[in-house]
Amino acid sequence: MPQLLMNLPLSTAREAQTLLRRYLPVSRLIATPALCAKTGSDVYLKVESDLPTGSFKPRGALYALSLNTARRPIHEVTASSTGNHGAAVAFAAKLFGIQATIFLPANPNPVKRARIAALGAKIVEEGAVDLSAAFEQAAACSRTQGFYFLNDATDPDLPAGPATIALEIFEQLPSVDTIVVPMGDTALIRGVAATAKHLSPTVRIIGVQAEQAPSYFLSWKHGQAVSTETCNTIADGLSTRIPEPDNVRAICELVDEVVLVTDDQMLAAIRHLALDEHIIAEPAGAAATAALLHAKFQCGRHTVLLVTGANISPEVLRAAICGADPLSVQTKKKTNE
Repeated sequence: MPQLLMNLPLSTAREAQTLLRRYLPVSRLIATPALCAKTGSDVYLKVESDLPTGSFKPRGALYALSLNTARRPIHEVTASSTGNHGAAVAFAAKLFGIQATIFLPANPNPVKRARIAALGAKIVEEGAVDLSAAFEQAAACSRTQGFYFLNDATDPDLPAGPATIALEIFEQLPSVDTIVVPMGDTALIRGVAATAKHLSPTVRIIGVQAEQAPSYFLSWKHGQAVSTETCNTIADGLSTRIPEPDNVRAICELVDEVVLVTDDQMLAAIRHLALDEHIIAEPAGAAATAALLHAKFQCGRHTVLLVTGANISPEVLRAAICGADPLSVQTKKKTNE
């Protein structure tokens, strides 16, 4: 087994699954007749928006925070986030009786911000529109105050949480041969891919990034970290601009293919999921479906698309359902900043 895969043993994913089942339901795996008819393959949706806070993120936050509270006293946890990770950390912190401070970029998704606030976390909004400034402030605060910085992109324990998604998929559909995963900071795809490859070395793992935020796509393609100047996409969950070199090495080993989808393709996927599957998804959550709808990859015989989150702002949902130009959504967002 390659070295990077050994950094997340199957036994660790199973330990995470045992812990998380105390707190989280098993998310649904549902067949999609419309997508099956379109592709001629069996296509399923793994609906991670079933989980508390409306995304897959509590898997990693709960597992990492649980492990670290067992290792040492933790009085406060911090995180930088575009929203879903922040809500997950706030959820986990509330569950364990710990104070949480979440650093967000300027003008964050209002639905995600409201979730964090409702969970009792302190919110700090940093001036930049991407996550880099919020990350720097969270890291600095954590160092000076001695807080636990639960960083989604670099925490060594966190990927075992989303790795449990792969365990559930193989329990629900042992014949799965292709798993399609939205790819932001890569914690999700690293966890899912490592565990899936342990269970079935031939399973194909396909990552999906936003065309306007392609840093990890470029990094995977070139085999080294490639930053981008901007990450201006409606998919805030995919808006990573500066890749972590260790994460690049991991996805180069674990991920078979990475594809790009446009903002309007994600809006079309949101519309399809809402009207045909009766599932609400945010742009990042719909990215895997967008890749299939627009034939970005070759379907396997048994393909699973991850629907990773449902925390969509009202303006983006209206744009998706009404068929608005995604540029109008971006323009409105910038006007509100």
